[in-house]
This record gives sequence, structure tokens and C-alpha cells, in this order.
Amino acid sequence: MNLSGHTKPFAVLGHPIGHTLSPVMHNVSMQELGFDGIYLALDVHPDRLMEVLPSMAQMGFVGVNLTVPHKEIAFQGLEKLDESARLLGAANTVEFTEDGMVGHNTDGYGFLKALEEAFGKTVEGDSVFVLGCGGAGRATALMAATKGAKSLVLADIDAERVQKLNDEIMGLTPHVEIVHAFEKSKQIELCRACDLVVQASPVGMKEGDPSLLPPEAFRTGQRTFDLIYMYPETAFLTTAREAGAEIANGLGMLLHQGARAFEIWTGTSPSVSAMRNALEAAVYGK
Repeated sequence: MNLSGHTKPFAVLGHPIGHTLSPVMHNVSMQELGFDGIYLALDVHPDRLMEVLPSMAQMGFVGVNLTVPHKEIAFQGLEKLDESARLLGAANTVEFTEDGMVGHNTDGYGFLKALEEAFGKTVEGDSVFVLGCGGAGRATALMAATKGAKSLVLADIDAERVQKLNDEIMGLTPHVEIVHAFEKSKQIELCRACDLVVQASPVGMKEGDPSLLPPEAFRTGQRTFDLIYMYPETAFLTTAREAGAEIANGLGMLLHQGARAFEIWTGTSPSVSAMRNALEAAVYGK
């Protein structure tokens, strides 16, 4: 990598940020393409995000990704939002243009691409169980509802959060059946009945975190997707696999949301194969 005054900077912002693998995949892709750029990871306190973003634009950054807890803050703070961000109520990608900053959301795109890649289908006609209805769970539930899911189970311990998401979904897709699950016994029963299970809580990001659901919540013929990507298999996925379900971690979602972001920023397709290889090497040691 030859850095110069012409090198185009990109970054991912979060708080904390140490877990991110975005620089790994983007820098390898840019090297593969011969693209004169560099992708950084920067820890920015949420209270300062809307000060930092305009400063980055002035410094010549081409674009940034946002991770926890910045996606909803950017959605509220940015004047210009792409349809993808408006749909999901969050912005994970910021494009710096001559006319100002534009917020996009590539998480929904990445989610659907990852499902199709891992299981051969997305969500159409499925009953979908979403465990954790915060930022990531909210985005996946909204995407599932708008892309043809038959029904949704919203599982969380926060009733207010679930009701708010319920109302958002009903405003967009009133035909989708929605059930709430707060108690563990009900979550187990409803999870087992669903076609697709999405683990969207932060439990599993630390090594040693237990599975939030026991083996009886899963079954053969079920598909289980954990948005966590830094380990090959979380305890949640291990439990599901041992009960007969097909499983996939969040690496594919990270890959495809990042690839879409690069296209938005540059108008150029990244090297998805180089990105994938770099991510798999980091997570699986391949």
C-alpha cells in the first residue's frame, strides 16, 4: 500500500470499535483493485458523531460506515437520507457529496444477500423469529416484513421496544402477522415453530456468552442466522446446529453490506472475493 496526498480515505466509526473487521476486507479489496485508498477504524463517542462527520467531509473522506451505537444517531442528525435509510430508520453508511452528506442503509441488503448465499432463499413466505429488537433486530424485522415474510415473532425483554417496532411494521406491511414473545417459555415454543430464526441481540459477542435459547427451541428443517460475525460459531448457533437446524453466522451480512457501501461511495464494484477471503482468514484462520 503506497500512501500519498492523493490517497482517498474511508472509515468505520463506532464506540467501541475494536471488534470491527471492516478495515480488513476493504483494504484488501482496494489493494486487489489497485484503488488508491485506505480504510480506517475510528472510535467516536456518540455525543460527538454529528460534529465529527462534517469535519471528516472537510478533510476529504469519501465515505464512512457506522456501527453501534451510531446508526440511529446519524438517522436523526442527517438532513439527507436515502430511501434505504428511511425504510429502516437507521443509517450505517454516509456518502460525502458536493451537495452534502447522505445517509444510506446497506444492512438490509447485506442481510438478504447473506441469507440467500447461506440457505438458498431469503424470507419470502417464511415465519421469522427475531430475537432482540434493538437496532440490528429492528432492521432485520423491517426488511423481512417488507420482503415477503408471512409472519414475525418479536422476542425481547423490553415491551416498549417491541411495541414500537410492531407499530412500525404494521404501518408498512399491515398484512404481516406479528406475535410478541417476552417470557422464555413462550420464546422457546414460538421459535421452534418458525422457519427462520434471527439472533440479533449482542449476546454472543463475548467469548463464553451462553445461548439465549435451549436446544428445544430449534428443530431439523429450520434455518438459524446469528448476526454476530467475529466467531465461526456462537453458542446460539452451536445449540441450533446440534438440534438439527441449518446455521450461518453474520460474516456474509458484513461482507455484502460493505460491498454495497463501497459501490455507493465510488461507483465501482469492489473485489468481493478478496473481501470474503480476508474475512474468512480473520475469523476461521483460512
